[in-house]
Amino acid sequence: MIDLHCHILPGIDDGAEDLAASIAMAEKAISQGITHILCTPHHNNGSYINPKAEVLAHVAKLQAELDRRNLPLTLFEGQEVRITGSLIDEIKQDRILFADVSDTYILIEFPTMDVPAYTEQLFFDLRAMGKVPIIVHPERNAKFREDPNRLIPYLEMGCLAQLTAPSYVGIFGKSIQKTAKLMVEHHLVQMVASDAHGVHKRNFYLKEAFEEISHDFSPDLVQQMEQVAKDIINGDKTNFPTYREVKKKKFGLF
Repeated sequence: MIDLHCHILPGIDDGAEDLAASIAMAEKAISQGITHILCTPHHNNGSYINPKAEVLAHVAKLQAELDRRNLPLTLFEGQEVRITGSLIDEIKQDRILFADVSDTYILIEFPTMDVPAYTEQLFFDLRAMGKVPIIVHPERNAKFREDPNRLIPYLEMGCLAQLTAPSYVGIFGKSIQKTAKLMVEHHLVQMVASDAHGVHKRNFYLKEAFEEISHDFSPDLVQQMEQVAKDIINGDKTNFPTYREVKKKKFGLF
């Protein structure tokens, strides 16, 4: 199992506080059946700046420690990049890490309460560059919670969206859980990742989320989501069932 979104690197953002916390997270991930983790520290979110060169060094150091302890977990280098108007400039300056070695897929975080007005133009420009934005945890964004169909214009552009596992199992409350289930049901999200920050805070819940999705829909849907994660890591083209619009009568907030 691949986890495409995880704050396991020690001491560089609001994830693992130190090496001990990172090791505890690694052990928990292994117990969940996770074999590969994309390390995604926050970058440019107003509190943390973790440019590419620094993340590469941190990942190499933690991987060496996992190997020394014989923990069977493979780490990949990435970032959770806050959307900004300067993102393309940062890409050109080689400060941004993608989810794959071919520099195609990029994890992008929106502000909690808003979708910036420049998003569509920025994503259009990224797509023109051959990049694929992945909108992380849209179910926790106020605008997408008001109307999940706001994801559709971005999906039509060829962007993707990543659900957070704890959202699906109700860790963030019933409202976010309802949004998460609607997004999965209508194929508005194509993958699930943990966004884990620790074992005592924001835990993985990836195994539990997949079990619930399998029960609510089908094991095939879980397999498709897992394949999307593999395709992203490999830099391959993804294939997923076509999204469907959420009918207003099914979503009571609009």
